[in-house]
Amino acid sequence: MTSKRAEREVPWQPAQRANWQLSPVKRHFDILLGKMLQPEKRSPEDVEVPYLKAQHIQWDKVLTEDLPTMWATPGEVSSLQVRKGDLLVCEGGEVGRAAIVAEEPPKNCIIQNALHLVRPKQAGDVRFLRYVLQHATSHDWLNVLCNRATIAHFTAEKFSDMWIWVPPLPKQCAIADYLDRETSRLDNLIAEQERLLSLLVEKRRALITQAVTRGLNPNVPMRDSGVEWLGEIPNHWGVERLRYLASEPLMYGANEAALETDPSFPRFVRITDISEDGSLRSETFKSLPSEIAEPYLLREGDVLLARSGATVGKTFIYRKEWGKACFAGYLIRLRCNRDLLLPDFLFAFTQSHIYWSQIRGGTIQATIQNFSAEKYGGILLPLPPPTEQHSIVVYLDGETAKIDELSSTVKKNVKLLQERRAALISAAVTGQIHV
Repeated sequence: MTSKRAEREVPWQPAQRANWQLSPVKRHFDILLGKMLQPEKRSPEDVEVPYLKAQHIQWDKVLTEDLPTMWATPGEVSSLQVRKGDLLVCEGGEVGRAAIVAEEPPKNCIIQNALHLVRPKQAGDVRFLRYVLQHATSHDWLNVLCNRATIAHFTAEKFSDMWIWVPPLPKQCAIADYLDRETSRLDNLIAEQERLLSLLVEKRRALITQAVTRGLNPNVPMRDSGVEWLGEIPNHWGVERLRYLASEPLMYGANEAALETDPSFPRFVRITDISEDGSLRSETFKSLPSEIAEPYLLREGDVLLARSGATVGKTFIYRKEWGKACFAGYLIRLRCNRDLLLPDFLFAFTQSHIYWSQIRGGTIQATIQNFSAEKYGGILLPLPPPTEQHSIVVYLDGETAKIDELSSTVKKNVKLLQERRAALISAAVTGQIHV
């Protein structure tokens, strides 16, 4: 195969080495798309069987517990039945996401048509192909191959006709063995770092919870709060609902489309603009014309509360250095009565266990999660005097900064390990590592 042909077919896998062959996937592997969902029995011969769908396929494993069921003919069960060692590849969603079935699946388990079942021919190792797919995904090649505009589909035809560089079978096996060992080692290191990160997140939340429910003086006299799940609080604290600590009623944001990007207009703050560290993302900037934004303009210390979807409970405190800004309809503004409640103390409280337990308890799970202004107004908050609120905020700023710095280091470690893993796979499946 000529060099020009290789550059045209597989620019993402430059593996022109001796004895490596450029060929379509179908030359080395059989590919079979799964069955369309059949919720009802259509003939006397149909049988009800468990099935796998795209959400059951992760890069490192196949989830086979508590599977849904569908009806299928005996012939379909025979041809689509999943076996240990099969490679399963996502046809939609994150196209190309793939995993090998490591354990015996449930009896008569088949696949839905969101998955491909891949088995080797005489000259193929599915483990090698999985690593090739992972490499192709990391280079965004599958989205290119699928001409992704809205929803991508990695059809059986596209998959079968996809050109890849393939070494002889013994070399495929050697590469797969090497990558199995090395990626497992890196995965263990990543898992350790992620466990550490989880512990830091929990330590941060526990620290905040302790401070906003018990204060900073371990010797202060305590009393029963009168709220069973809250327990004791300092004797001189109160417990109050948020609605009574606001200077005005809680307010929903502007129900407007985010179309403008004019920097002379007030910024239109949406929940998707808020980053993990509480800042606003510059790359998502949108604005509203001043006359529309006027009723929704934010003041220093305004706290925004997410009311719908997966971000329910997420909060943001507005600082004037962000410039003139207003807020969107899926957010609720709480403006504190500062004689009773400092905005920064409220913001710290929204990162505590007792805040999130109330959010979880009041969220409607039936369809889309929702938490209304009325529900936010009903949240209970332990209330120290404002001077003590300030001391708690100063203390938490210092202590959480230390934890955040360590968490940032751990996140960088995870990213470096993930990059190392991807680079290792790329080097191996392009023949740069002599195995």
